[in-house]
Amino acid sequence: MTFDDHVAKDKTLLVVDDDHAFRQRLARAMERRGFATRAAETLQEARQLAGAEPPNYAVLDMKLEDGNGLDLVPYLRDLNPAMRVVILTGYGNIATAVSAVKLGAVDYLAKPADPDDIEATLLLESGDKPPPPENPMSADRVRWEHIQRVYELCDRNVSETARRLNMHRRTLQRILAKRSPR
Repeated sequence: MTFDDHVAKDKTLLVVDDDHAFRQRLARAMERRGFATRAAETLQEARQLAGAEPPNYAVLDMKLEDGNGLDLVPYLRDLNPAMRVVILTGYGNIATAVSAVKLGAVDYLAKPADPDDIEATLLLESGDKPPPPENPMSADRVRWEHIQRVYELCDRNVSETARRLNMHRRTLQRILAKRSPR
């Protein structure tokens, strides 16, 4: 086995995303960075690929057509406990980020994530902290994240969430209907 074969074997990556164009772009970008990449569109396809040859790294989209990328994290970690998993999502909030990390993901990145950021996160030494964000959340975003977290903890019950936040139910509904602030 040559050095290049060994590096490629060590840097096996599974990319799981139901957006075909994004999945292909990310897979190609990671291959240019030295990863041996396999791509899947669904949870079922990802389980088949990972079961046949468990990768050392995985990048998973949170929302897939046949389920949630978080559901795949324990399965992948059972196959390879040293696997480094990153969750990507366009619908980020703190509650799901915490869930992802508790399930064994090393980080949670908002889409569209830059391939350089994904690579840096995947290759970060265990125990090391990722660098601070270049663009930290605004105060409005932090407030929105807190509301989302309480909403999730209340099982998406608007009335209960409004009561716990001491907020009018209609005000909460308007906030929940909007996109997250930057």
